[in-house]
Amino acid sequence: MKQAFVAILMGSDSDLPVIRATLSVLDSLSVPYEVKITSAHRTPVETHDYVTDAEARGCKVFIAAAGLAAHLAGVVAGITLNPVIGVPMDAGPLQGMDALLSTVMMPGGVPVATVAIGKAGAKNAGYLAAQILSVADDDLAKRVRAERAENAAAVVAKDAKLQQELQAD
Repeated sequence: MKQAFVAILMGSDSDLPVIRATLSVLDSLSVPYEVKITSAHRTPVETHDYVTDAEARGCKVFIAAAGLAAHLAGVVAGITLNPVIGVPMDAGPLQGMDALLSTVMMPGGVPVATVAIGKAGAKNAGYLAAQILSVADDDLAKRVRAERAENAAAVVAKDAKLQQELQAD
């Protein structure tokens, strides 16, 4: 059986600083991934070839990050039946609103799960990909649950510290 992995496609190398948030999440959860620069518009044949090859090698979730017209996630979703998560990049004169609309406005039958614009969306794309994979991977599900519990504990600890500070004033 092939090891499931996440394929992360970026429309440009300028997307990498934002996508590092995705990689950080996947690394923290020990989720295997590949990263590829490919363009829906400039390299459509290579994009198609990569998606079909990745799927044949065990890719179970695709994350596609793009700005401006942001057709990459839609093109990937048109090629595969595997889940596709679109990350709109916060670039251009509209600061990502055009990318958000391009990513989220898919025709019925070709869904793209779309996350927030920019770094917060990139981070959530990593978590969403891990959650999708965890449906068939109990060990990963445990790691995702543990991460959520750690995040919750950190919030509770910060609140406790705040309450102490407020009482001291």
